[in-house]
Amino acid sequence: MEHWDEIRKLIEERRADRLAGRITTLGAEARKEVATRLPGLLKELRGRSDRWDDSLVRHGTALRVAGAGTLGGAAAVASWLYRRDFAPQWAGPDNDVHLVLAVIADRPAAWRADLARRLALRTRTPDDRGMTLALTLLRETGVEPPPHDPLVAGWVSRRPTRLAADPLLGHLLPRLFEAQGAGRALRGEKEPDRGWLAALSGLAETGRVRRETLVEGCLRRFLLGGTATDLRFFVHLHEALDPSPEEVASRTRDYLRLLAVSPGPVATLAVRRLRGHDLTADDLAEAWDCLLFRQERVLVRAGLSWLDRSVRRDPALAGVAAAPLARAFAAESVELQARAVELALAHAGAMGAQGRSRVRESAALLAPHLADRAAAAFEEGHGTGTAPRPGPVFAPPPLPEPAEGSPTLPPPPASAEELAELLERRDDSWQSWERLLAGFVTLAVRDRVALTAALRPWLLGEPAWPYREETWERTDQWLWGAVRSLSTTGSGRGAWRTLMPSKDLAAPYVLLLHRAAEVLRAVEEDTLPPVLLATPTHETGHVAAAELVGRMEVVEAAGARPLAADLQQALLRLPRVPDPEAAERVARLTSAAGGILAGWIRPGGTAGAATGAAVEAEVELGWTTENEGGRDGTRPVPVITAPPTGLPLVDLMFRAPGHGAGAGHSGWWPSTLPSHREVAAAHLVPYTLRRSWDAPAAGPEQIRDLVRAEGPAGAAFSAVLARFLADPRAPEAVDALVEAAARDGLPTGEIGRQIGFLVTAGEVRVTDVAAALDTAARRGAHESVWRIAAAALPALLPAPGERPRNGLAGFVMLAATVAGWCGARGEIPQVRDMAARKGGSGLLREVRALHDLLTGGTAKKG
Repeated sequence: MEHWDEIRKLIEERRADRLAGRITTLGAEARKEVATRLPGLLKELRGRSDRWDDSLVRHGTALRVAGAGTLGGAAAVASWLYRRDFAPQWAGPDNDVHLVLAVIADRPAAWRADLARRLALRTRTPDDRGMTLALTLLRETGVEPPPHDPLVAGWVSRRPTRLAADPLLGHLLPRLFEAQGAGRALRGEKEPDRGWLAALSGLAETGRVRRETLVEGCLRRFLLGGTATDLRFFVHLHEALDPSPEEVASRTRDYLRLLAVSPGPVATLAVRRLRGHDLTADDLAEAWDCLLFRQERVLVRAGLSWLDRSVRRDPALAGVAAAPLARAFAAESVELQARAVELALAHAGAMGAQGRSRVRESAALLAPHLADRAAAAFEEGHGTGTAPRPGPVFAPPPLPEPAEGSPTLPPPPASAEELAELLERRDDSWQSWERLLAGFVTLAVRDRVALTAALRPWLLGEPAWPYREETWERTDQWLWGAVRSLSTTGSGRGAWRTLMPSKDLAAPYVLLLHRAAEVLRAVEEDTLPPVLLATPTHETGHVAAAELVGRMEVVEAAGARPLAADLQQALLRLPRVPDPEAAERVARLTSAAGGILAGWIRPGGTAGAATGAAVEAEVELGWTTENEGGRDGTRPVPVITAPPTGLPLVDLMFRAPGHGAGAGHSGWWPSTLPSHREVAAAHLVPYTLRRSWDAPAAGPEQIRDLVRAEGPAGAAFSAVLARFLADPRAPEAVDALVEAAARDGLPTGEIGRQIGFLVTAGEVRVTDVAAALDTAARRGAHESVWRIAAAALPALLPAPGERPRNGLAGFVMLAATVAGWCGARGEIPQVRDMAARKGGSGLLREVRALHDLLTGGTAKKG
């Protein structure tokens, strides 16, 4: 008993260092007694713990040391060390490894080896809390590590100090090239003179590791596949090793296999190695065929350049080059098609009859003006006889039919258990948040005790530090505050009075925080209504008018009052389409809030411009130049004007966003204004061109929500869409453009003007815009793409004496292609004037071809 009293006191005083020393002096019986009493002490400490602090976690180190030194089996120790309640994942890496090792130092070797294996298998991520202890024990015991991918990822996540002497090197290095997650853990390693790149290269130079092991390991990893991120380190390692021509020659087949489907950086690496090596004609044909089938433009260009150089050096290769060139005629990029045509014409004489025939047949895959050019040249220049002139067989598909209506949002959780399950699998979407908030309010009113019991485990596992911040700038902080107040903890009462951020915030962000904060306040004051009004019924963010009226009826029947921000958000979510049934029912409401709602839902249609769901705000978008971070740049300046409604948060939403205003949950903003598309876009515009590393940027998911919203679409919507069309990392923007075109809601002229401005301002690149528009046109949006391109060209074409932008010839070529698909006619003055200039550059040729197509004539060439 005296041993336990001493141990208990040291645990309660959190004297882990003294505790470790004392445990090492205990005999077997004393250790058994401590092990028996530890669970009871843990339960007692948990009961004392205030859920607003982390006192139990602060006892964690002492508890871990006590359990490690006294529990009997290795399995029991492994489980004890990483209990969630006193060693949660968020608490950071272990800082007590030396203490744990000290108290188990006298255990049998087999026992420690068993613990090492168990701890290794428990790891799940490279930065797992138990990773350091597992790796240290594996090194000390010398036991072979179990085959476990996270262990390898954790090993390479540490700095490679004294790697040559690391006992784990022989075991884990071969697994490095196979373990999932290892490449991702090493993705930041790119400097050849430091870190793992330098360490492995150094081992190869000294002979500690065979070069062949590393080179073959990289190739094996490439052939196993993976994303560019997963393989980035191995690309850098391969290049740092710089395989010799002899090493490449012995692995030619492996490098050729990488060309077809490997991520771009891997395929680029293979091209670089193979181009410097003598390949047979069959191998060259295979390589070119693979590259010219790729979607990445840089690889297709590399393939065309390799083909051109090889055939110029050895014209006999023109015959095997014909088939790959014909494949390139089907490239999605008109620019690449044009380059393939140029090479086909340049090498046609050496192709032979069969090769020329193959190219001529494939000309039908080209854009119309390129097909005509290729067919004419082959017929007239190479005696192809009276073969029929191929017409373009590619016809863009029709636009997809827009979906009828909008999908409904799943209802909020109907029980405390469902709410706990939603917490378990929630994501960062506004849909999850809305369902979570609505379910919490309804269940808190219906059965407070059951809800508190269901959420208690989450209170125990939630870290306390976010709730000690001076202000709460995340909605989940307010929700957890409400959960804690619901459980009558009491130490956070009145938080809503002082924790609301006082700095300038974007209006949609303010609305979200006020909605979350007023739930906490209502819990503390016991004024929660039986149901929230603003919970969306549809995936667009709308609340059906009839459903909203029904919720207000429930609130009135309970003698309650709706929450203020919740009511204002509900009004902003009313659809524009009138609902006669809802208009009839709303007139029977008797409360003041019911009267406000009745003013927004009127018989015979939406309400007037001043008070209705269709409040018509005017949005203007200007641009200003400023110096940011030592560099001149552009800044969008949206201006929103609307008549006041008398509702403070609603009026705030129809006020122009301030420059530099704090933003949060920006992905949720379109759902706060689903009937006011242009206003929502105006709030997002300032965050589409922000450069600071911590600025929350609008993302492509907002584009989708804006497309599906209601209301006019103007300059703000167009600027946001144009910005993300030019982002190669945002293919969703192309999806949005196609969907908007199908819905006939695309302001094409304005989008083109915004593209022109963004390009001339240096914010986006012509090549990226052209790639996105090309893809959209081939998916059926060719008519919209033509109107966009026609509106952009006046700003993009260079003035006399001005240097044209990179990729502009390809953009003009794309414009000609979609104009041909649409049968577009009509002169564009800027195109006409440039077509009349002197010169024979590629850009001028494309401009003249476009002018001829639009006017049915021949451009005057200077």
